[in-house]
Amino acid sequence: MSNMKFVEWHRASVGVILTLACSLAGWQLAKLPGFSLIGHLVLALLLGMAFQLFRTLTLTARESTGFIANKFLRAGIILLGFKLNLVILMTSGLHSLEAAVVVVAVMILINYGMARLFRVDHTLALLTACGCSICGAAAVMGISGTVKAKASQSVLAVAVVAVLGTVFTLIEVGLQPLLGFTDSQFGVMAGLSLHEIAHAVAAGGSAGPVGTDSAIIAKLSRVLLLAPVAIIVGILEAWRNRRNDDSKQDMKIPIPWFMGGFILASAIGSYVPAVEILVPYFVQAAYVILGMAMAALGLNVNFSVIAKEGVRPMAGAFLCSFIILGLGWFIASHYFI
Repeated sequence: MSNMKFVEWHRASVGVILTLACSLAGWQLAKLPGFSLIGHLVLALLLGMAFQLFRTLTLTARESTGFIANKFLRAGIILLGFKLNLVILMTSGLHSLEAAVVVVAVMILINYGMARLFRVDHTLALLTACGCSICGAAAVMGISGTVKAKASQSVLAVAVVAVLGTVFTLIEVGLQPLLGFTDSQFGVMAGLSLHEIAHAVAAGGSAGPVGTDSAIIAKLSRVLLLAPVAIIVGILEAWRNRRNDDSKQDMKIPIPWFMGGFILASAIGSYVPAVEILVPYFVQAAYVILGMAMAALGLNVNFSVIAKEGVRPMAGAFLCSFIILGLGWFIASHYFI
């Protein structure tokens, strides 16, 4: 019996060690020029996918990767709440928050509709729409638990967000000297239109410190909307499933309770002075844990499914990325004078 427990513990520990190694390696790679645009989480995902070349190691690690992808994801998103300073958002960022509500609401609908027009599966269309409209990979992972997405769908949505976010970061940096915006206006546009926090920071940085600060505030305003969007999506999914269920049982709403932890962490980090010194460490821990969840997804991804289904969601999201860029430009030029 003790030998069996040791074997089980050993197999579980392989997954933990491997995903932790991928997360830490992705974190360090993200500090290098060029890789910073890709971001820590996507790099951890790619490293997890690369480890599938080592078949025996991957099969052993899969004893625990399902648990890591699920539970570590939730823990990471809760800790990520410490990154949101509600005091700043409710004062200097209140105008950005109003703009973020408009961008997120409009773009989720447009992204989802465009994806369905390209005959993308409902769940994948929803993940891609939320990832492109809210906060990239973290949004995909947060929504995936609510809609019970397959690992291949989550990975594909993250890939779409990562590729297009990087492409449009470069486009916006190229447009910066041509738009005639103030540094603050350009930062707002970047924060409202780009997918990942890393993308917004990179683009906003081309307009100097003021552009960076404005981009971060605008982007974090969108991040704040992840929790309410996840709850709304959960309610709509429950209603949709009940409508399609012939048994007409009572509607079961998959409430993402970890999003409550996300908001609670934001409130604690913002209003409890004693915690302020620990906030940077909580945020670092959040990204390490989320990186482990992403690596676990990469270890389980089905490459044939991605190759088969990747073109249509990429095409739809590509067109929508131009729309969100135009919307960000319009808001920044007309309401942030």
